[in-house]
Amino acid sequence: MSKKILYTNFTTTEELVETLLGKTEVKKAITRNNLYKFWEKAAGKKFAERSKPYSMLGGGVMVIACENAIVAQELMLKKTQLLVKLEPYLKSLKMNVKDLRFDPKKWVAEKDEDN
Repeated sequence: MSKKILYTNFTTTEELVETLLGKTEVKKAITRNNLYKFWEKAAGKKFAERSKPYSMLGGGVMVIACENAIVAQELMLKKTQLLVKLEPYLKSLKMNVKDLRFDPKKWVAEKDEDN
């Protein structure tokens, strides 16, 4: 008599995706990736090439990494406009952002990362 082998313990793709999406780190990475896409729409191409969302602080403060202090200063002057432009995107991502902080020290050029 041969033993019958049951293959019922496999995890389906749907279950795997559901598990991954349930993990906080994965949710944050997806949200941040979407926010990067929206940042260009809010900041404009010129500033999107020289700045990018970096992190979230408590109290709804989003840190934006900037290429240099000049970019940070220019964005600071546009902060109110940026918050208004970001609002519909933030609502769709269920994010609450009340303030923006621009930080040239957080900037890492993507070209440097590739080398």
